[in-house]
Amino acid sequence: QVWLVESGGGLVQTGGSLRLSCAASERSFILYAMAWFRQAPGKEREFVAGIKPRGEVTNYADSVKGRFTISRDNAKNRMYLQMSTIDPGDTAVYSCAARRQPSISTDAGHYDYWGQGTQVTVSS
Repeated sequence: QVWLVESGGGLVQTGGSLRLSCAASERSFILYAMAWFRQAPGKEREFVAGIKPRGEVTNYADSVKGRFTISRDNAKNRMYLQMSTIDPGDTAVYSCAARRQPSISTDAGHYDYWGQGTQVTVSS
């Protein structure tokens, strides 16, 4: 079992920046592909960004490409999402997820462990 805990959410103005963190409880984290998903009220959960175990490959949803950056620090068992040029459409609960395989998937059903989520609210 891998426990994931997100932090860094909050209220931010349009055009601002925010950095989310995801802390993993186990060293096996370094073997897993990781991802960020988000879910806005009344909408389905959607893939935001993913990263392979050593961080050598990343993948982004078109809606965040060029604005968000995913990264990880395996020495600290942490993953990050740097969010820039935020707009109200980014308002959602953001969750980190771990997959017991090294390949990134955009399908939430392919992830084995989930955090509880952190709320990001963007004011216009």
